[in-house]
Amino acid sequence: MRFFVATLLATASFLSPISSFAESADVEATIKKVDMSSLSLTLDDGKTYQAPEEFNFDGLKAGVKVVIFYTEVDGKRVINDLDIVQ
Repeated sequence: MRFFVATLLATASFLSPISSFAESADVEATIKKVDMSSLSLTLDDGKTYQAPEEFNFDGLKAGVKVVIFYTEVDGKRVINDLDIVQ
């Protein structure tokens, strides 16, 4: 899945005339706050990650450990994928 997302982002950034540079990354941390009204997650690293509109928040609450794959666009960390760590 990581390879697919990385390939998709690489292709999109190559073909897209966007002036800002988007870089894919991942982080493993514990959820500190879930805000469904603003579609965002705050992790215990103090950073906030923006979720897309169709994002499924089922099973996500404070204290759950996750791995978030995200892209930073215009200073915002936008979630591409999320896995719950068991």
